[in-house]
Amino acid sequence: MIDAFSRVVKLGEGLATSGRLSEAAMDRTLSALTICADKLQRRNVRLARSVATEACRRAENGPEFIERVRQETGIALDIISAEEEARLAVLGCHILLEAGEGPAVIFDIGGGSTELVLVESDAANRVPRIIDWQSVPWGVVSLTDTVGRAEDSEAARIARFARMREMVAESFAPFAGRVAGAARHPDIRLLGTSGTVTTLASLYLELPSYDRKAVDGLIVPAQEMRGISARLSVMTPYERATLPCIGQDRADLVVAGCAILEAILDLWPARRLGVADRGIREGILRSIMAAERQSERSLKALKSQRGGNVSGRPAR
Repeated sequence: MIDAFSRVVKLGEGLATSGRLSEAAMDRTLSALTICADKLQRRNVRLARSVATEACRRAENGPEFIERVRQETGIALDIISAEEEARLAVLGCHILLEAGEGPAVIFDIGGGSTELVLVESDAANRVPRIIDWQSVPWGVVSLTDTVGRAEDSEAARIARFARMREMVAESFAPFAGRVAGAARHPDIRLLGTSGTVTTLASLYLELPSYDRKAVDGLIVPAQEMRGISARLSVMTPYERATLPCIGQDRADLVVAGCAILEAILDLWPARRLGVADRGIREGILRSIMAAERQSERSLKALKSQRGGNVSGRPAR
């Protein structure tokens, strides 16, 4: 990778109650996308794919925002389906799936939704076959907005966390029912890609600052992640903000991520959790690269059929 940039923009903030993207959220996102546009221009990028997910899928003014982004930055965002989002997440991080013969679940906790994908993989590290999947409209932003931010007392924080877990578990119920048989396999595996799992992995490692090399591909005991989630859920927002690798940007959202993770561990009780600092972005890159390779093979085959001349005229 030559260049990278990320920023927490909370595009879906307030969407759960208003049904619309707020002006403040759109401005934050446009500011970040302007930086992305500058990077694309400086790197002379000629082939790119840019996507928008749950916030723009749900928002009444999602298409208007997409057009505004195009006009102000030149970036053409494609609002992808939940199914495509799940597929890209699997494509981007499956290589980090722990070795084993049992079924696996790959999940992506986003801002506005969470995708769960049951996959069947082989030892050759090929892209695993998707057996089942589900997307629910609970991400760290949408769940936080819906449940509220009242954390005045420890009792209130405990009740708030319990409510979050309950709401997510209810949404996961159809998927949980379908994968119940597979979950009883003695060798189930679990891989997560999201800011939630990378943040909790950083806390597990007690990193003074975030280190992608230390986190990406890490395997953590599930019980350790549950313990970290439990501790974060009773902390005050200020206490969470002072922790390394959380800070102010994630302090109000990480508890919702913990609640979603707990619900996932309840329905898919793997002993270990794989951590991926890669996902949709890498899935898009792999898709583009695969399409380019296919195009080159097709062109080569066409040249071979026509004696090395694509136009069809006799070669000289």
